[in-house]
Amino acid sequence: MSLYRPLALIAAAALLGGCATMPKPLQGTYTDVTNSAAQQGGASGAEVRWGGEIIKTEPGPQETCFYLLARPLDKQARPITGQSGSDQGRFVACHSGFYDPEVFARGRELTVTGRIDGTVTKKVGEYDYPYPRVAANVVYLWPKRPVYVNTPYPAGFYDPFWGPWGPWGYGGYGYPYWRAPRVIVVRPAPTPAPAPAPAPRK
Repeated sequence: MSLYRPLALIAAAALLGGCATMPKPLQGTYTDVTNSAAQQGGASGAEVRWGGEIIKTEPGPQETCFYLLARPLDKQARPITGQSGSDQGRFVACHSGFYDPEVFARGRELTVTGRIDGTVTKKVGEYDYPYPRVAANVVYLWPKRPVYVNTPYPAGFYDPFWGPWGPWGYGGYGYPYWRAPRVIVVRPAPTPAPAPAPAPRK
C-alpha cells in the first residue's frame, strides 16, 4: 500500500475533527438576550442558550444550581475562554436532581438551555448581585481542554516526528506529528545547608 494513502486519511480525519458540529442537546433556536438585559428583569420567560465557567455548584433538596461566570459561545455552543474581556457577568442555572460538585467543579465549562426565570440576589463579597436565573432543561458539561506543553529542542536537534522541512519529516516523507505532549517536571532546588557559626574569639 502506498504511504500517501494512510497519511491522506489521517489528514482528512483531522480536518473533520476541526469542523465538529454543535452537540445535539444544545441545538435549536433561542432568544438573543444578554446577561445585563436579563438583570433588569425584562426578559423573564425567554428561552436562552447560555454558557460559562462554573463558580460554584450548590445541590439542594430538589434541584442543583450552578453559579456561572458567563462567557460568549462559539459555533459549537462551547464557552469561549482565555480572551481578555470575554466575561459577561454572572448567572445561575438550576436543574432538577443531584449534580456532584466534585464533578461539576469550579472552573469547568458548562452550557445550559432553558427559560429565564427572574433574578436571584446573592452576595458577591459585600455586594448584593442580581443573578439572572435560568430554569434549565439541558445541562451540558464540556470535557476538559487538553494542555499542551511547548518543549523546543536544542539547536541542531530535531524532534523525531518533525523534520527540518515540516511535520511530514525529511523531504515530506516520514510520520505525522501525532503524539502526546511531553510532560516536564520541575523540581524545586534543594534548601542550602546553613552556614557554620563563626568560632568564638579567644
